Amino acid sequence: MAEIMKVHGSVISTATQRVLACLNEKELEFEFIPVNMAVGEHKKDSFLAINPFGQVPAFEQGDLKLFESRAITQYIAHGYAEKGTTLIIPGKPMATLSVWMEVEAHQFDPVASKLNWELFFKPMFGIPTDNAAVEENEAKLTKVLDVYEARLAQSKYLGGDIFTLADLHHLPNISCAMKTQVKKLFDSRPHVSAWVADITSRPAWCKVVAMGK
Repeated sequence: MAEIMKVHGSVISTATQRVLACLNEKELEFEFIPVNMAVGEHKKDSFLAINPFGQVPAFEQGDLKLFESRAITQYIAHGYAEKGTTLIIPGKPMATLSVWMEVEAHQFDPVASKLNWELFFKPMFGIPTDNAAVEENEAKLTKVLDVYEARLAQSKYLGGDIFTLADLHHLPNISCAMKTQVKKLFDSRPHVSAWVADITSRPAWCKVVAMGK
């Protein structure tokens, strides 16, 4: 019997949500261990032994310890390729998929995360929003989504014709953004809007959303 996978994290953490979505798509059993960041559990020695940077999520399976959400999802997708949803594409098409995974990490995530911090998380924590930061990053996201609109006019999903990690990695930040004024940037681009509606309605993602309610 395979050793149980353990995910240490927070249900409101976008990085944790990324891993949970992957596990759900793969229909794998796992144990979720909540980390109370408000009291600093992620900075205690027991947690730092898994993730020395003191950030969620952290992942364990037997003697394997991983951190960084995208590294964890790739381990799951490759290690359990035959389970659940096929999240990777073998052969040459994997190169294109890898490009769009990098685009998410380096072009989309930094901008979307800043906007979500200002417009979603700061109000939650009672912190004033920096309107100048919002304006600056909305302009940056506009340019990114113009590239996405062109790409999604050519293929149903970012990595190709099937849902893959390239799409899945976007889900947490998109889900947050769609609850803010940034929603208009997604809605105003027909191919992006259809893609967002498609991926955010997936049952595996809906399970992640339900965990946070």
